Formats: sequence, C-alpha cells, structure tokens
Amino acid sequence: MKAEDRDKYSRQILFAGIGESGQERILAGSAVLVGCGALGTAVAALLVRAGIGRLRIIDRDFVERSNLQRQTLFEESDARESLPKAIAAERHLLAMNADVQVEGVVADITPQNICELMSGFPLILDGTDNFQTRLLINDAAISFAVPWIYAAVVGSYGVTLTIRPEETACLACLLETDEGARIDNEATCDTVGVLAPAAGIVASIEATEALKILAGRREALDGRLVSCDVWSGRFQSIRVPRNADCRACARHELKYLDGDAQPHITMCGRDSVQIHERGRRLDLRELGVRLAAASADDVRNNDFLLRFRVSPYEMTVFADGRAIIKGTKDPAVARSLYARYLGA
Repeated sequence: MKAEDRDKYSRQILFAGIGESGQERILAGSAVLVGCGALGTAVAALLVRAGIGRLRIIDRDFVERSNLQRQTLFEESDARESLPKAIAAERHLLAMNADVQVEGVVADITPQNICELMSGFPLILDGTDNFQTRLLINDAAISFAVPWIYAAVVGSYGVTLTIRPEETACLACLLETDEGARIDNEATCDTVGVLAPAAGIVASIEATEALKILAGRREALDGRLVSCDVWSGRFQSIRVPRNADCRACARHELKYLDGDAQPHITMCGRDSVQIHERGRRLDLRELGVRLAAASADDVRNNDFLLRFRVSPYEMTVFADGRAIIKGTKDPAVARSLYARYLGA
C-alpha cells in the first residue's frame, strides 16, 4: 500500500475488522450498483470514501427537484439541468475521491443487457425501486455465482439482506410462493413518501456488508434479514432459511433472467405504451386514494379502471395490473413510471 493511501484511510485501517490487509483488498475491489436514488447515492458515497477500487453505477432516470430531499449526492444544479443520475453521481463521487474508478452508465436493466453490464464484477449492490428488477438481479447473481445485497426503503421503513448464492437464502426464497412472487398494491416512494434517515440507515448497513465482502471478511457476515422503522424506533434481525425447492437457487429456473417473467410491453396507438403485468391484483380504490394524496392529478376510478395524470403523461391502470401509459413511445419511460406509481 502506498504511503498516501495508508494516511488517507488510516482510521479505517485502525479498525480491527479491516486492518491494512482488508484495506488493500478494498482498494483492489470492485462492485456494480444498480439504481442511484436515496439508497444508491448514500451507498455509493460511503464506498467511494472507503476507497473501493472501481464502482459502476447503472441508473435510467434523471435528477428532479423532488429527489433532493433524500438523494444525498445531488444538488439543485443537477435538477435544473435534468442530468442523468448516473452521470451526476459519477461527477460528485470523483470530486470526493479521484483515486476511485467511477463509471456512470445511463441504462435500464433488462434481461437482454444485464449480463453485459454486470460481467466481471464480484459484488452487486441494490439501489433499485422495484421488485421486478430485484428478482432479475437475484437470477443474474445466481447465474454468475456472485454475492449481492438486497436493500429497500419506503416511508420510514427499510430492509436489507446479503445474499450469497449456494450459501444463503436468495430473494426468491424470501418472496416467492408456489404461485410466484405476489406483491400487490406495493407502496412506493412516490405514493407514500420516504424519510431520508430511513434510507441513510439502510444504506449504512448495506455499505458495511459490502465492506465485509470487499475486505475479505466474510466470516463477519451473518446472513440475516435486517429491518428497521426509524419513526417507531423498531429494529429487527431474523434468519431467513433457504427454500430447498426454491425456483431460483435450488432448481436454477431463472425465469427473470430468461425474460419469461418480465411484463410484456407493446405499443398501443399513438404515443402510448401498454404494460401487460402478470400475476397482480390491484385494489383500484385503495390505489386511487394513495395517488390522490401524492403527486398525481385528476385521479378517477371505477370498478374496472383507474386513470390519473402525472404531467405530461396519463396512466390508465386495470385491476389485473395492466396499464396504458399515454405520452411516450419509450418502453423504458413506461416501465419507470409504472414502478414509481404502482411498484413492480
């Protein structure tokens, strides 16, 4: 280790769990982060300051004013310029630590590109906003046989779990039943809000787990699902057993990676995209109340459909999870809007 690195990371080296050998591993280590919102920005900043050798950040969205309350890397100028989050993050992270290789990639993770975008990275970090993408990451991690860290936060509640293929339970073990993953009327940050401290706590735990892996201290990993609610002050840690018949980690039926579980998307008339979500039942009345209290305009619903506007787009949602997004021809934009307001 160079003398300047020894000085730069001296307080981290003094920590017995890392030491000089662990720091050398961190400096030589790398990870790919999917999503750069509230969780992703905090995790990225912690790892870059800790001296990770290389960090690739993949995100499909751009910075908006409503992000600034909790997405700690970004500034008002980023929102004014509508910078892609991955690009803005790369700039700010390099200003923190120019010795780290930071690469921002503006992309929407899909079964078609995930292998190319994640190839060569020994650790995957979750900063995403929907379970469809997380289950895709879970399949990819099993296929690559690399660890990944699941993390999520909404409202004042957050959760994280470190997943090591063939050693621990995977996300499918946690979420899926014989009927598949059923996440109906999923709350999202855009419908119920989110507190920045909740994201900060979960990101800190996720980054700590990442440092254990990067430093070669895997004996410190305990494989527990950690959850917390910062508003009520409740914290919980539970062991998640592996499902011996798990579709993903036991039978290696990687349907998300194969593209068999992704929602089907079609063009639906002029400037419209239709999303054919699978296996969902939505309570349109409950969803309408939630959207009306959030940032949606002109929310209308009956027993058959719910319609609302998020300028410049209009969304029509059906009880089976199908949705029509008017105002775009871009499937990535449609997927992003669907995840923001309905979850996925």
